[in-house]
Amino acid sequence: MDAGLFTANNVWMMLATALVFFMHTGFAFLEIGLTRQKNTINILFKNIFIITGGLLLYYAWGFNLMYPGFEDGDMGIIKFSMDSFGIAAPEGGMTAEYADGGYTWWTDFLFQGMFAATAATIVSGAVAERMKIGAFMIFTVIYVGLVYPIVGAWKWGGGFLDSWGFYDFAGSTLVHSVGGWAALVAIFLLGSRIGKFGKDGKPNAIPGHSIPMATAGVLILWLGWFGFNGGSVLSADPELTSLVLVTTSLAAAAGGFGAMITSTILYKNLDLTMFLNGILGGLVGITAGADLMSPNEAVVIGFIAGIIIVGGVALVDKIKLDDPVGAVAVHLICGIWGTLAVGIFGNLASGAQFMTQLYGVLIVGGFCIVTSGIILGVLKATIGLRVSKEEEVEGLDIHEHGMDAYADFRMNQH
Repeated sequence: MDAGLFTANNVWMMLATALVFFMHTGFAFLEIGLTRQKNTINILFKNIFIITGGLLLYYAWGFNLMYPGFEDGDMGIIKFSMDSFGIAAPEGGMTAEYADGGYTWWTDFLFQGMFAATAATIVSGAVAERMKIGAFMIFTVIYVGLVYPIVGAWKWGGGFLDSWGFYDFAGSTLVHSVGGWAALVAIFLLGSRIGKFGKDGKPNAIPGHSIPMATAGVLILWLGWFGFNGGSVLSADPELTSLVLVTTSLAAAAGGFGAMITSTILYKNLDLTMFLNGILGGLVGITAGADLMSPNEAVVIGFIAGIIIVGGVALVDKIKLDDPVGAVAVHLICGIWGTLAVGIFGNLASGAQFMTQLYGVLIVGGFCIVTSGIILGVLKATIGLRVSKEEEVEGLDIHEHGMDAYADFRMNQH
């Protein structure tokens, strides 16, 4: 391979890595914007812990667990290939011989490492304002350190889902639904925030303290998705990368429109938060097949995801679960939709592919429900998952962190 092309490929992959890293800023802004001021430090602390802890865990063993080098005769479920703590570049790993010249070994590790923490970030938003920080940190270590790389190995590491023909380009199932299933289990075990549901069982809106910040978070996430999906081409291939960026953007825009139109028809108001979550739903929905779809198909997939968002948020409320940021609707329900859409639209569309996608969704869902249920169940029975009523009412920032995100503002109020 030409040295210039190898360099261009690697530079694009490093840029994509930086964009995926920047998505953690977007997640943080979105979560604090849609929740109350008194819990801002708590949410920021969780997000910083996720990215720092996630990267170290992925270095320590996650990368080796996710890419173990399955061989003929392996069942393709789990294999741990590590000679020593951490990772070391193999012979030829820093040359064009590695990964068909798309990137170097270290770029590969860092790009994949940026993905690893996203699953826990999804859970962070869903459990906001009521989960003990210690319990969340323990959960993150186990889930990101073990569950995420095992599931990732099933497809991206050459495991049994890959051999079946299951397709997930950039993680509608392997990233987003892995986080979404855990979020669903967590909010079920935690219960709703005080005041979320009235005595009649009807949901009450608990407004976030900074919708402008939430909006900035969504725009940052959209920007980061250019790296999330665009980097998943695994090279700077001009034709495929440009198609992926187009389908990603069109699905996001259509998702926003789908949610805006649907929520306006149903609720007779132009709800910005639905609009924002519709954009995210479109992004999650296109992620499984962004490289397979035409622009027209991307618009349809995104628009349907936007409709699904409105229905998903209403369904979560209907079954009396409390998800402050809409994580279950965005990441789980739209993650499932995007994965199944690979069997309906695009280059692989067929009945057989649809069933393969469905089997993959069910297997991953079952595994994530069981594992997250065990982890969270043990934590609930031992150290407990939920803060006290007093801590929840007064805010987690003061009780769990001893500080206030807006100290000067609060002082000026007195």
